[in-house]
Amino acid sequence: MATTPRADRDRDAASRRDRAATYERLAGRELDVGAPLGAMPVPWEAVVPGRTVRDGRTVRDGGTVRDALDHAAREAVADGPCYVLFSGGRDSSLVLALATRAARALGVPDPVPVTAVYPGDARADESAWQDLVLGHLGLTERIVVPVTHERSTLGDLATRHLRRRGLVWPEAVHTQPLFFDQLDPGTVLTGEGGDAFIEGRRITPLYLLLGRRRRPSGALVRAAAAALSPAVVARRQSRRRFADPAALGWLRPAARDILARDEAAERGPLRWDEATWAIYSRRATRLGLDNATASAAEYGLTLRHPIAEAPVVAALARAGGGWGFRGRTNLFRLLGADLLPDAILARRSKAAFNASRWGERERRFAEGFRGGAFSPDFIDEERLRAVWLSDRPHPVSYFLAQMAWLHEEGLPMIPPAAPPRP
Repeated sequence: MATTPRADRDRDAASRRDRAATYERLAGRELDVGAPLGAMPVPWEAVVPGRTVRDGRTVRDGGTVRDALDHAAREAVADGPCYVLFSGGRDSSLVLALATRAARALGVPDPVPVTAVYPGDARADESAWQDLVLGHLGLTERIVVPVTHERSTLGDLATRHLRRRGLVWPEAVHTQPLFFDQLDPGTVLTGEGGDAFIEGRRITPLYLLLGRRRRPSGALVRAAAAALSPAVVARRQSRRRFADPAALGWLRPAARDILARDEAAERGPLRWDEATWAIYSRRATRLGLDNATASAAEYGLTLRHPIAEAPVVAALARAGGGWGFRGRTNLFRLLGADLLPDAILARRSKAAFNASRWGERERRFAEGFRGGAFSPDFIDEERLRAVWLSDRPHPVSYFLAQMAWLHEEGLPMIPPAAPPRP
């Protein structure tokens, strides 16, 4: 018997839920310091053309970065309903424009932007940028999700999923279902990865310095010198930064040493192409992207991050070669000059959403926190409590609040069995 497209989508969504990926977890020293460390193995032989890498995408030979992005957009819009998590920033605007172009070329429905708005929070207001992009693309259908306290670190949504899933990094994964729960089965695209991949690298200051015809600024000269400095110097500078008690003041010396060594290692190779693949393999990159994908799968959705997928990363590495590009704006113009107004491609402002992540409930938890959640060798709990009770707690401390909440509730950091369906 023939089935309807909706029935097919529902069946596919159920299949995605049934085989939803497990979450990548922090382990060992990562739990001691509350952050992912190092890199996950991505064998070099796995990134040659024709091979499939960790995110399930196949690297293809030849073609430009734009070709790879266009291919990802066509796949997404051709596979039923397509949504784009759209903030008005450069990364999500580029992805929305690519998906819109692909949909119209294929004659399928336009992608639907899904936008969080933050009433009363001027620092999070991107409405003018959103209107500029949507007007330019001619998109009228849109899903708008008001957010006040719904995405707070220890709000009802976050703690419900903490009980189900246990500890998952980053902490915002537990509140992403605010969007997923409102969508029919389909594909969701994000601009995640743009800040990492459509950005300068260690070698970029050298590239800019060598290409200048005028006298360079002192800042550029210093950045170029730092890029060439030996690894031992980079480690010394990282240790000096983390030794500052004002920086992440809850850390004990042992934790500062671990994080300083990790930061120095994240400096990466000097070559653009090698540095690009190094970003792809970082545990922070992989956990941030892959755990969001696992969360969406619980809701029957296929979440994709086109900018960070293997074919696009491979094309970026290939196109950049040893030296790369002139910086973030230069790359955006190369990738999207025919898609978006230059005001979007060149914008430098960024919204801040911290006010919606930390509020009265989190402060009450901090006041009543009894301690014992962290090893005293790595975390000073009284200093951490002071940070939580300050006017603007450091965002890095939010994840630690979820660790402490699980401890206070007597819940395991990792559930003994796979979480039940939401």
